[in-house]
Amino acid sequence: MKVHQIRNATIIIEYQNLCLLVDPMLAEKGKIPSLRYLTPNKRRNPLVDLPSNTTSLLNGVTHCLITHCQKGHFDHLDRAGGKWLKSNNIPVLCSEQDSAFLRKRSFETHELKIHDLNTFENGNIELVSCLHGTGVVGKLMTHGVGYFINMPNEPSIYITGDTVLTPHIVNFVKEKQPDIIVAPAGGAKFDLGGEVIMNGEEAIELALASDGKFVANHLEALDHCPVTRKNLRALATLNKLNHRFYIPKDGETLEFMNYTNPS
Repeated sequence: MKVHQIRNATIIIEYQNLCLLVDPMLAEKGKIPSLRYLTPNKRRNPLVDLPSNTTSLLNGVTHCLITHCQKGHFDHLDRAGGKWLKSNNIPVLCSEQDSAFLRKRSFETHELKIHDLNTFENGNIELVSCLHGTGVVGKLMTHGVGYFINMPNEPSIYITGDTVLTPHIVNFVKEKQPDIIVAPAGGAKFDLGGEVIMNGEEAIELALASDGKFVANHLEALDHCPVTRKNLRALATLNKLNHRFYIPKDGETLEFMNYTNPS
């Protein structure tokens, strides 16, 4: 298996005969408004360009996986990403709560059930609830899902989606012990309210609950995510996790050969 980090939460999971594009935000740098309003130094999003190898990586995509996309969550499906999916006839896998929304917008939608083990190709996908913020800001957010994917003779992978760390997620990881976890670590925060995704410390806590590899993203691409790769690396080093804690650069490919769940 290969995991290609594109930008922010956008990744590609490449299997031998299958290639999943997750949460495509494909806009050019600066094409989307700021997510911070009460600051004198507004910056338009995304903060960085797509990596130079994006087009070649997208050429292999067979399916798309969306964790959440309503209420203005452009960083998981923006106009450019939607246009690319439609023009390339890419089927979109999503949760029940997003299927009607996407179907109305003419996407080829395949609905995944949150309380079932969903068959996909020769493997399966299990959905895991997210908590995209708490308090008042949490009530305004779309709480999406994470995906635990098992394919034959490949590492199992858990994509947490946008979420703060919850006991449910920690218990899920301790029970399932995914070979790979992909989680946000940017500590995203709006002008008011608390964080809406994991920060560096929470990402480390989740990694410590697991025996597998950990891939941190949702970093340095949006103006409301203050955690840097440098600071996160320092935390991983402090907690002696460098041997299994990955912080890929945009455009970087990670290859994982070993697995513990061959079913």
